[in-house]
Amino acid sequence: MAERAPNLVYILADDMGYGDLSCLNPASKIRTPHLDRLAAQGLRCTDAHATSAVCTPSRYSILTGRYNWRSALKRGVNWGYSPRLIEPKRVTVASYLQARNYTTMCVGKWHLGWTWPRRPDADVGDRGDDVDTFDVDYTRAITDGPTTVGFEHFFGISASLDMPPYVYVEDDRVTTIPDRNIDATEGKQFWRGGPIAPDFAHADVLPTLTRKAVDFIDGQASNAPPFFLYFPLPAPHTPILPTPQFAGTSKTNAYGDFCLQVDDVVGQIMAALDRNGISDETILIFTADNGCSPMADFAELAAAGHHPSHVFRGHKADIFEGGHRIPLLVRWPEQIAPGTESDDTVCLVDLLATMADIHGEALPDEVGEDSVSNLPLWRGGGLDGQLRQATVHHSLDGSFSIRAGRWKLELCAGSGGWSFPRPGPECEGLPPIQLYDLDADVGEQRNVQDEHPDIVEELTDLLTRYVLDGRSTPGAAQGNTGGQLWEQLWWMQDDDDPSA
Repeated sequence: MAERAPNLVYILADDMGYGDLSCLNPASKIRTPHLDRLAAQGLRCTDAHATSAVCTPSRYSILTGRYNWRSALKRGVNWGYSPRLIEPKRVTVASYLQARNYTTMCVGKWHLGWTWPRRPDADVGDRGDDVDTFDVDYTRAITDGPTTVGFEHFFGISASLDMPPYVYVEDDRVTTIPDRNIDATEGKQFWRGGPIAPDFAHADVLPTLTRKAVDFIDGQASNAPPFFLYFPLPAPHTPILPTPQFAGTSKTNAYGDFCLQVDDVVGQIMAALDRNGISDETILIFTADNGCSPMADFAELAAAGHHPSHVFRGHKADIFEGGHRIPLLVRWPEQIAPGTESDDTVCLVDLLATMADIHGEALPDEVGEDSVSNLPLWRGGGLDGQLRQATVHHSLDGSFSIRAGRWKLELCAGSGGWSFPRPGPECEGLPPIQLYDLDADVGEQRNVQDEHPDIVEELTDLLTRYVLDGRSTPGAAQGNTGGQLWEQLWWMQDDDDPSA
C-alpha cells in the first residue's frame, strides 16, 4: 500500500449506455468532453459489466462485492418505500474503508432500501413489510439506511427520481416534510405520482446533489484521513430533465442533452479535485449501473444518428450485452498510466476486492464472495484468469447468463427484459438456451448452442457450482440469501422445462 491510502470517488450514472460516451464510441453524436478527458488521463475499459441489467441489483453488487442474485431480490428492483436489501452485518466497500480510517459519504440515489418509520395509527393489515404512502411518519428518522452500512453521512433520495416519495434525506431524516401529492407525468419527463416536499423540484435534484458532492470534496481536501465519496447520480434516468443550460446542446434529443449534463457533473468533480490539489492521490471512477433505457426514445436518437447501446444487442433490463455492458473509466495518476485501454472482462462487483488489494489485504471468506481485484490491470498488467473463470450476468426477470472468454451462455429463450423477444408469448418456440461467440458475433445474432454442446455443458456446470458454493472466487463455501434454489435456476430443478 502507498504511504497514504488514496481517496476514492465513485460516480455512478443511472441508465447511461456504453455508446453515449464519445471516448468509447467514436460515432457517438453526443460528444462528452469531460469524460473523454477522464479517459485520456487514465484507463478506459471496453469490456466492463454491471452484474445486472437493472439498477437496484447492480448497486447491491457494487457495494457488497457479491452477485446481486445471492441477495433476497431475485428479480426486479426496489421501490421508494422498499425495505433494506443489504443484509445486516454484511461488509460493504463503505464499511471496509471506514474501518481503515476513511471518511465516507454517499450523495445521490440510494435505491437499496431502508425502513421508513410508520405512523402509530397506520393500518398495515396483512401487508407485512410493505409500506404504503400514507403509513409513513416523515417526522421520525429512517433506520437501516446508508449510515448503517458504512457511510458516515448521506444526502440524497430513496430510489429513482421517478419513484415517490419526493423528499431529500440527510443522514437519517427527511430535510422537509412532504405537504402534498403530485400527479404522475408521461413521456421522457415521466414520474409516478406521490408525496412531494416543498423544497423538492425534480429538475433541481441533479444540480443540488452535485453541489453537495463538490462541497464534500472541498471540505475533506485538507483533512488527514482519506475519503470515499460514493456519488450515484439520478441521471440520465427518467425524468429526463436537462436544465436550460443543456437543452438542445447535443443535437439529438432531451436524453442526449441530459447525458451532456451528466458529463458536466463529472467535469465539476474533476475541477474540485484539481482545485484542491488532490487529483493525483484520488481514484476517480465513472461508470453506469446498466444500459440505456427505452425511455430515451431509441427511434428518435437513431434518426439523429445516435445509438446508446453502440454495436451491442438490447438495452436496460436485457440479458443481452446492451443491458449490462457499461462504460467504465478509472483515473489514478499515482498508479494508472494515461491513455490506458483494456479489453479484459471486468465487473462492477470487483470494487471491494480491488480496494482490499490496494490496502495489501485479502478479503475474508464471508466478504466479497464474487469480487476480484482489478489492481493488476490498473497497473498495466492482466487479470489472473484463475481467480475468475467466468462472469455472471442477470436480467430484469432474473434470467442468467455466464461469460467465459469468447463464449456467452444465456439460460433463457429471449431477452429476459424489455427488448424482443420479451419473456412470455414472444419466446414461444425458441430454444431455452442461447450461446454466442462474442469474438465472431458481438451483436448476439447467431445462436450456436446446437453446434457447441460441450461449451453449453461446461458453462452450465460452472454456473451451477457458483450458485451452490455461494461464491465464484476461491474460498470456503457460503450461503445465498433466500436459499440455494429458486425459480430462475430452472436447469437445476428436477423439471428442467423453463416454461413450466
